[in-house]
Amino acid sequence: MLILDRHAAPEDAARTVWAELLAEDLIRYEAILEEALEPQREYLSDAEYTIYRRGKRLRPAVLLLAAHMAQGPGPLPVKVLQGAVSLEMLHVATLIHDDVVDGSMLRRGMPSVNAARGPGTAVIVGDLQFVQAIRGFVHAIDRDKDMTLVKLVLDSAFETCRGELDELRTDLSQKPAVLVRRYWETADRKTAVLFGLAAESGVVLADGHSSDARRAGFFGRGLGRAFQVMDDLFDLARAEDASGKPCGVDLLRGRASLPLIYAMAELGPAHRVTRVMRGEPADPPALDRLLAQVRATGGFARAYADARTQALDALEFLRPFPDNRYRRALHDLTLHMVDRSP
Repeated sequence: MLILDRHAAPEDAARTVWAELLAEDLIRYEAILEEALEPQREYLSDAEYTIYRRGKRLRPAVLLLAAHMAQGPGPLPVKVLQGAVSLEMLHVATLIHDDVVDGSMLRRGMPSVNAARGPGTAVIVGDLQFVQAIRGFVHAIDRDKDMTLVKLVLDSAFETCRGELDELRTDLSQKPAVLVRRYWETADRKTAVLFGLAAESGVVLADGHSSDARRAGFFGRGLGRAFQVMDDLFDLARAEDASGKPCGVDLLRGRASLPLIYAMAELGPAHRVTRVMRGEPADPPALDRLLAQVRATGGFARAYADARTQALDALEFLRPFPDNRYRRALHDLTLHMVDRSP
């Protein structure tokens, strides 16, 4: 059984998983990652390498745990490790693009690629990670049956891009029920799809049954939904020194996160929180007060309850798998995601 500190951040939980269950896989993972980065070396700076070195590696960990859940202990086929590396590269591409869209100067407490190299170069560097990720998944295929994985990867990347665009197009004047429905659609595309890809492709690359792969994909998407809501909550509650990015970014940028949608509905259109969400400027002292007001709403607690529901629903898809330590690790990691108090 994994012992995860309920106060630990996801990156610390992921490190525990890697250290206790995936230590041998980590050596192979890092070697394959270096090989994948080598063709890009002359184009990459410390900013990009920092993302890879300081990253949670949560999605690759989910992929490898899912593969072991299906296969059991022992060395995994090299294509599984290749898939894990490619998944991380795909995720890094989305992070770089996110920071350009948001104008973010920090990423994990360090200057973002956007800050270090400018938005134009950052977009191209993000594209480079995306293309290399797809190339990696293609190289991981060694059977005709695996060809379905290529479509899954491309569909997932397409959905991720749609989610990013959907977030930018959200109309905050719509009714709360419409905003909530749109939120879940965006969260599915922007975040949950990559967690689903992680779990499903892990089973596929470990030569698991197609029905098991689909079941793992449903688990991963539920985990991703819970992860996104918890990320929204921590944006409103966690200090910059703990999260590596300023607190309250979603509020300042009018980003329709779930707790903010619920808070707007509760506080009403005339409240300062709603007005700031719709574009009214807020100075730092005012922001602190507004964040406290959002945290005091019933909507904050309601969003947390929704995250737990998504996590518990996701765990149901793990039940048919063998009760091995890898399945238990996915179970514990999922509960850890929502057992941390925002």
